Amino acid sequence: MINSLIINEKDTVAVATEELKKGDTAVYLKNGSSENIIIQNDIPIYHKFCIKKINVGDDVIKYGESLGIAKCDIKIGEHVHTHNLLSQREDVKEHNNK
Repeated sequence: MINSLIINEKDTVAVATEELKKGDTAVYLKNGSSENIIIQNDIPIYHKFCIKKINVGDDVIKYGESLGIAKCDIKIGEHVHTHNLLSQREDVKEHNNK
């Protein structure tokens, strides 16, 4: 059963289309084939989780576009949110000015 989605094959995160609990299997379609990932943290509905290892400083890609920069390494299946992501808005500008 599909319970998450990506829009672009470049995406490094998927969006949960239902609440996912630690240990659940997230299933999404990529290029017409289903992909499975074990969830590492509880993921609220419509929140992001990592589908490809992201290193500190890497762009986080959603819908084929960068939405921010990783504050730390993010493992596959981990929740991606403000605790580990500098947003593409003011946070990134502020980070780059340091």
